[in-house]
Amino acid sequence: MTRRDYGSVRRLPSGRWQARYATPAGERTTAPETFGTRAKAAAYLAKTQTDIDRGSWLDPVASTQTFGEYATAWLADRADLRPRTIELYAGLMARHLIPQLGDVGLARVTTAGVRQWYAARLRAGVGRSTVAKAYRLLKTILNTAVADEVIARNPCVLRGAGAERTPERVPPTLVEAHALAEAIEPRWRMLVLLATWSGLRWGELVALRRGSLDLDQGRLTVADQLVETQHERHLGPPKTDAGRRTVYLPPHLVPELAEHLDCWVGPGQDAWLFCGPLGAPLARRNFTGHWTLARAEAGLPHVRFHDLRHLSATLAAATGATTRELMARMGHSSPRAALIYQHATADRDRAVAVAMSGFATAAVPGVAAPATRSRSSRRVESSAGQLALDLGSA
Repeated sequence: MTRRDYGSVRRLPSGRWQARYATPAGERTTAPETFGTRAKAAAYLAKTQTDIDRGSWLDPVASTQTFGEYATAWLADRADLRPRTIELYAGLMARHLIPQLGDVGLARVTTAGVRQWYAARLRAGVGRSTVAKAYRLLKTILNTAVADEVIARNPCVLRGAGAERTPERVPPTLVEAHALAEAIEPRWRMLVLLATWSGLRWGELVALRRGSLDLDQGRLTVADQLVETQHERHLGPPKTDAGRRTVYLPPHLVPELAEHLDCWVGPGQDAWLFCGPLGAPLARRNFTGHWTLARAEAGLPHVRFHDLRHLSATLAAATGATTRELMARMGHSSPRAALIYQHATADRDRAVAVAMSGFATAAVPGVAAPATRSRSSRRVESSAGQLALDLGSA
């Protein structure tokens, strides 16, 4: 064996030469190939030392992994992910990443290859939103590979590939939401009303217990959420730290909530607010049939349950709530999420401006009548007007 300034070279019984060196982590490793001459082995060590000094060295053993091997290990190591997120990632990998890229060597995943994969998924009829999710997951996995010094750079550099352009949904009006509450089975009426007026997420609503409510103060406390995956359900913390919050309820809802407690909820503080006949917390799959029938009866087949949360946030924004107040009420951890709902304030201001034009039409000769209001403005006006009526009669 010959010692050098960096690494070592030795001649094997076969006559070929082997190079060994220390990785940046201080671990001794062997070059993945042998060399015909000592000079070639020394040249390999010199290049390796230069790559390490420049910060461009890659683990030659780890670099021989396929994308599928690395991605599978990556997901298994992500103990920080929530069950729903693990389920989402596993599904995206199984359908859109492993079948197409699983056998490709990790170091051979190129920008051109990613571009071809992306286009092929779209040509196969996969929705843009799903392809965007799969692309973001691919980029995240390869970012970790860069940090692990398995690849030198992330090839996921396609502009806009990870962006989801979901069209904005117009929330139902209060009249429509109350029509759904009247149409659904009485046991679930308060679930619809509470979603409308509190803005809680589904998992937060079905995790509420009798002890979550303080009817004297007209408020509820969100401390947990019920997490449902394809195979299991379990109680866990809210989606973010901001999800742990106290939400005040519109006063007109409190007497109805007290009546719901008397009719449908057990006596203990741990009794579920919304449960089946046997006392178990309500599962989404068991509620779907009731919701479908209620939508049909109300003539609102397009309304999703989550749209009630959007309505609640829109109404809060229409009252003039600030971004910070919306974040606190809705359990948002960033202003970006809360700003989604502040379009209601802009729509309301547009309606006010149109109404102001009415004064000019009446008082100033030659001024044209205001243009027809937009559908979204009419819906916000309808919701805000109904809100005033409901609170005034409470």
